Amino acid sequence: MDCYKQIFKRKSFHLFRDTGVITDQDIQKLQEFIESINPLYADIKTEIRVVPENETTCKRGGQFCLLFYSERKEGYLQNIGYLGEQIDLYLASKNIGTLWFGIGRPKDMQVNGMDFVIMISIAKMSEENFRKDVFKAKRKPLHEIWRGSTLGVAEIARFAPSACNTQPWMVENIGKDLMVYRFKQPGKRGIMPVDKVLYYNKIDIGIFLFILECCLKHEGYAYRRILFADTADDSVLQTLIAKYTYALRC
Repeated sequence: MDCYKQIFKRKSFHLFRDTGVITDQDIQKLQEFIESINPLYADIKTEIRVVPENETTCKRGGQFCLLFYSERKEGYLQNIGYLGEQIDLYLASKNIGTLWFGIGRPKDMQVNGMDFVIMISIAKMSEENFRKDVFKAKRKPLHEIWRGSTLGVAEIARFAPSACNTQPWMVENIGKDLMVYRFKQPGKRGIMPVDKVLYYNKIDIGIFLFILECCLKHEGYAYRRILFADTADDSVLQTLIAKYTYALRC
């Protein structure tokens, strides 16, 4: 799968209408793909289950929901975002629409010693229902999320999805390093409850890191990634999450 290509196609389906059928074969291939994806943190135990949407509190017209479970360790929310976005883009390539549904709850809040984190509702959609022009999507202007040379990367990385479209990231290009911050813009939290902003923003950062890496690879950059513990509370304006030391491939 060309994950970069799917950035231009994917969209959030807030309500599914005129859906097709996700077949048993579709589910089998999805599960095979899930087995192949790379985590952000290899030492964090996770489990992803596929269940009928009617076995959850999500009622958006989807056929199935993906349930994400994880042990609670430093970086577990970013890890789930990173894993989930790989699946999000894969599903777009199969004309399966997605909705990250933060307020949904499954029957089982714990499995195998792991806690439920978030779900994604999915439904088969026609090709025409997906995004036609990503540049029409509402996103912050570049100067609000990126400082320094954009490398031809920022222009597309900015379309990473986020809870309530809060886009809680800032990137500084310093020398040959991209410094990625979880950034809190004062007063910008959409309809999220105050006590949930940090939770969902950490998931969002994991989503953004995967999209950023897709864009770096597409533009021909090799990189070395260093991750930093996110221990700051929600009162801090920006918190360093990752450093990408980059170079053009020979």
